[in-house]
Amino acid sequence: MSTTSEAQAGQIVHVGRQPLYNPAGDVIGYELLFRGANTEVEASRRNAYATSQVIVNAFTEFGLPELVGDHMCFINLTREFIVGELALPFEPNQVVLEILETVEVDDEVIAGVTRLVEGGYQIALDDFVFGLGHERLLDLASYVKIDVLDGDVERITSVVGACRKYPGIKLVAEKVETAEHTMLAHDLGFELYQGYALSRTQVVSIATLAPSRLRRLELLGALTGPETDLDHVVSIVTSDPALAFRVLRATNAASGGLSRRISSVHEAVVMLGGRRIREWVTLMLVSDIAEASDDHLSTAMARARLCQTIAARLDASGDAAFIAGLLWGISDVLGVPVADLVSRLPLAEEVTDALVHGTGPLGEVLSMVRAYEGADDEALVHTKVSPSELAKAYLSAVGWSVRTVQGVLGRSAPHETPPDDVSSTA
Repeated sequence: MSTTSEAQAGQIVHVGRQPLYNPAGDVIGYELLFRGANTEVEASRRNAYATSQVIVNAFTEFGLPELVGDHMCFINLTREFIVGELALPFEPNQVVLEILETVEVDDEVIAGVTRLVEGGYQIALDDFVFGLGHERLLDLASYVKIDVLDGDVERITSVVGACRKYPGIKLVAEKVETAEHTMLAHDLGFELYQGYALSRTQVVSIATLAPSRLRRLELLGALTGPETDLDHVVSIVTSDPALAFRVLRATNAASGGLSRRISSVHEAVVMLGGRRIREWVTLMLVSDIAEASDDHLSTAMARARLCQTIAARLDASGDAAFIAGLLWGISDVLGVPVADLVSRLPLAEEVTDALVHGTGPLGEVLSMVRAYEGADDEALVHTKVSPSELAKAYLSAVGWSVRTVQGVLGRSAPHETPPDDVSSTA
């Protein structure tokens, strides 16, 4: 798919990534930064919107393994996240939370940071100076970042000396832009260095398909009621390709890697749990990402539905067939090879093998749908589902996808019925 088509179908999201080094010159982590475009040198925003974008993009678009490997990542936090107005929907094992210097430290912030530390998160104090109130957080901090750009040896030495009174704190020299800055940081015993003298911020970009804001709101409502209807949650997630994709990615983000693989959206929803899904959906709403076009959503949904409808005739799971068809459709929308897409998802082996190698009952489902879409009559001659049955199932799938997408985009959507059972027409 062309770059133009990609831009029309979805969008490109960006994350800034600046390495942190130890004195030996080894990368020990990356600070993840908001970037609205791949040409941005500095962050244009440092608010809750920016933090939400970074978190959503890092965890559910790129995936931490692809973005930072097994290194730590440092993420800036605004007050909303610190005090719990916005939740952190990931585990603490690979993340350091940076408290921005712009955050006013009051009792509510101290209580929030204490809760985060008790929950296992490591805290870094960004652009630390005495007198702004952030010294009240030194007992809770694992890292303190000190700006060395002005080269004021007396000031920097004083701050370093005061921080050394707190055991366990690692000092990060930030804005290290010259050889003199590097030498100063070395002489004062900083454990980590960050700055342009070592590496500039790299902007990493990826094509993405954005979930519908309305569908996210609907899902959030379903998860905040007195009783959560799991089947209703699954129906909302599966009605939006991008939302389903992100829920799958979030299973890894929330658990730090799964011990078992999943083969359906239902399994992902159960594994992730209502609270975590609610936290992710909230961040997606805050990040306010633009939507894909009606046509692209409808095509992806119709393909997934058709795969689900004919699966029973080929001894394949309908749920697994839906997710395979959905990911196939998303790969087309994004212009990303399906093998690259599924490599970033915690999928069951049968789903991965079907998408990448075309094997197994699911592979047969995908091959049949591919042949039908391509009008390959020769390939359809010996299939278990006749062309007339496929035509009926396809028309039903298209009708369902149109109704579903209308609902996603805020127009009237008739009540959704279960998929037609092709076996009943045989």
